[in-house]
Amino acid sequence: MTAQLPKNVETRPMVVLGAGTLGRRIALMLATQGAEVRLFDPAAKVREAGLDFIRDELPRVLASRSGGKAGHVVGADEMEGALDNVWLAVEAVPEKLELKKKIFGDLDRLAPSDAILASNSSSYPTSQFMDHVRKPERVLNTHFMMPPEMTSVEIMSSGATDPEIIKLMVKALPKYGVTPYLVEKESIGFIFNRIWAAIKRESLSVVAEGVASPETLDAIYAQNFGLKEGPCRMMDKVGLDVVLAIEEHYADENPNLPDAPRRLLKDMIEAGKLGVKNGRGFYDYQSDSQAA
Repeated sequence: MTAQLPKNVETRPMVVLGAGTLGRRIALMLATQGAEVRLFDPAAKVREAGLDFIRDELPRVLASRSGGKAGHVVGADEMEGALDNVWLAVEAVPEKLELKKKIFGDLDRLAPSDAILASNSSSYPTSQFMDHVRKPERVLNTHFMMPPEMTSVEIMSSGATDPEIIKLMVKALPKYGVTPYLVEKESIGFIFNRIWAAIKRESLSVVAEGVASPETLDAIYAQNFGLKEGPCRMMDKVGLDVVLAIEEHYADENPNLPDAPRRLLKDMIEAGKLGVKNGRGFYDYQSDSQAA
């Protein structure tokens, strides 16, 4: 079906739903061209932390590029108001299928008729949570990585997405300092995450089996690839609860995957180790030693 393309995108606001680790970073990138960006989250503490992060980081991101202009970022605790007149809504809530189904039903009902509805899901294609969507032609995946450090974004059709919507997003997103890559066929995990999932899983197995400590694993990986950080520290940044949710989804799709990586993550989460977000993960971010 043909979608109603949004008009006046340069002057209309955008909204990110979910102010967690990735949601606040997506909002940060969208706020680099002078637009109004709304950050919706019903949890006041999470929402305010997201807004604080954007206020702190936006000057640095703007200084790193030419032609940038600080946008107006506002918090929202009520979805209907957050969606008023937006041309783009990006869902960045936890990787829970039923939650995403509900969110997209609400988006389809409350967002302007010409608004593009995008999901930042890292493992679910949008075709899996459109049960309550009446206009599937305006829904697609826009999977951001970890902006501003990683600035690629994967764009994937739901199978029903109007190609003109995809063209519009490919044209619009580079204005916000990100590079779009088209996923040409629906895929669980998209492009980068399929490769990254294998690296994460094997890294978790190495630690779980006692083959190497997180520090040793990260050091050899970073040295050999010329990187500043290794897989364990990168997983800490994402959040180990998020990593586990993604791994459990992959396991649902492929029961033959080893369970040791998930057992390790569960044990760490039960011990209160979520990563950077709460100061303890593979590394201790509450001390200068950063020991595992």
